[in-house]
Amino acid sequence: MEENFEGEGEELDNIIILNDEEGNEVKFEFLDLVELDDEEYVVLLPVTEEGEEEEGEVVILKVEDTDDEDSDEESYISIEDEDILNKVFEIFKEKFKDDFDFVD
Repeated sequence: MEENFEGEGEELDNIIILNDEEGNEVKFEFLDLVELDDEEYVVLLPVTEEGEEEEGEVVILKVEDTDDEDSDEESYISIEDEDILNKVFEIFKEKFKDDFDFVD
């Protein structure tokens, strides 16, 4: 997985490129890292081809460290447990309630 930092002028966007199940590259904007029960979760926002943020749902993935001691890469794993997803999203919403308009 690569992390690319792109930006215009002084403003840097935190763009992460991940590969989906079919091996296609998908761009996300990194929004936050949330800790819950000694686990870490990333909150990502899909980015369109034009580089603009899509309105819609964020993606929440669990951070897993690889077992390779020579590499500091992380992998992101989808979460099946709705309770965990909801708890992480509630933490995220509370932290960013002044920055985003959340729609239920």
